[in-house]
Amino acid sequence: MSASEFETNSLGWQFYLFQKRVGESIEYFLSRFDPPTPDKSQGLRFSQWFLNLLNFLFWVAVSFFALWLMWRLWKEFNPYLYAWLNEAQSNDIRSQKNEQQISAAALLSQSQEFYRQGKYRDACKCLYLALLQFLHEKNTLPHKKSRTDGEYLQILRLSNSSMQPYETLITTHEQICFDEMEAAQVNYEQCREAYKEITQE
Repeated sequence: MSASEFETNSLGWQFYLFQKRVGESIEYFLSRFDPPTPDKSQGLRFSQWFLNLLNFLFWVAVSFFALWLMWRLWKEFNPYLYAWLNEAQSNDIRSQKNEQQISAAALLSQSQEFYRQGKYRDACKCLYLALLQFLHEKNTLPHKKSRTDGEYLQILRLSNSSMQPYETLITTHEQICFDEMEAAQVNYEQCREAYKEITQE
């Protein structure tokens, strides 16, 4: 047996030929799907359109996934978020109460500052506001923006036997704001004495 016969009849050679035939068959099979026209630009346009479609579908899928993920996170952390918001709201209410307590003292201090400056009108107004704040803090008469001075007096008459100090402060405020009365030192001193009497009840 010659060397050439050994090479053409060996198992390795036969396997190589089999691979070559299968590759040629596949290549022939795929070539039948090529467009018949030699113009490749049309095929390129189709490929670009297909790539754009894939790109669009990819971003749609990403968007849906992001929305789904956000929805799952919302479902998971929703109770914790509401608990945190309730806690923050409670802290705000507590801090507002503290501010209200401070503001009553601040209003009284401000009225004294206006008095020292000779601004008796502003001093009386501050005493009136300090009275409303004091009543709010005691839960005697909570704040209500729509309430008039007359309504304050009506409500206070139902729960207080001694109305004179309240009437002094509220009536003076009415006269200053609505009758444009020029407040004097004596008016402030009367209001200051009335406020002192109310807070010491």
